[in-house]
Amino acid sequence: MYYRLQAIIEDLLCLSRLEQGTDAVGRDLGIYKVAEVLSSAAQSCQMIADARQMHLHVDCDENLRTRLDPDLMEQAIVNLVDNAVKYSDQPGTISIRAEVVEDHVLISVQDTGRGIEAHHIPRLFERFYRVDKSRSRSQGGTGLGLAIVKHIARFHDGQVTVMSKLDEGSQFTIQIPWSIS
Repeated sequence: MYYRLQAIIEDLLCLSRLEQGTDAVGRDLGIYKVAEVLSSAAQSCQMIADARQMHLHVDCDENLRTRLDPDLMEQAIVNLVDNAVKYSDQPGTISIRAEVVEDHVLISVQDTGRGIEAHHIPRLFERFYRVDKSRSRSQGGTGLGLAIVKHIARFHDGQVTVMSKLDEGSQFTIQIPWSIS
């Protein structure tokens, strides 16, 4: 119980700083390799993925660079991968991919899990919103992960979207401006 309460408090503080804007977060954006951020996020999730017989696949051009905060973006990717692992049937594969489309970098996390019913999608990024309330609590989430992802995307002048089909899986995509200067 103590650890769950501590996790909720930490997530709420993070969310509050993100909502207040760049000054409150105390971070600056720089030019970084996207592949390194994705690989680091995958490495952070490897143990939980292995425990559930999930294969993590990272696909990103090693030379792709853009303006971002690597720690915040890694946190967003970890939140998405952690959800993908929790809500996918095992064994399975989770793809973490980044590519440039027009003037944006698209970072996506795709699973082959259960998918999300369409009526839940408009509320997914709200604080404490849970698709399956009983199952989520047993898995230890705070209900703030996707709200944090949304605000991290906004911090980067971007957005996050989701496409999902029942029994086929989900794909969450963070879209941020592609900038190398």
